Amino acid sequence: MDGRTLIGAGMALILVGFLLVFIGTLVAASSGSGDVEGGGVIMIGPIPIVFGTNRNAATLAMVLAIILMGLWLAAALLLRGD
Repeated sequence: MDGRTLIGAGMALILVGFLLVFIGTLVAASSGSGDVEGGGVIMIGPIPIVFGTNRNAATLAMVLAIILMGLWLAAALLLRGD
């Protein structure tokens, strides 16, 4: 796989992400409900920083963090240069 293909795939994924956020914002605004919950994970290397607006969002973000840490560890072990 050459570099142009990877760059194109990365740009397409970024565009899809922006579109999903935009569509989600429109759906939330049109539903009229004021209850919004959310959570997220910031990965700095293998260390996760988890945050959320309530216990359920933070729990879901923690599960995501564990999955991301596992993927990071697997990639690090598979790509190490022995």
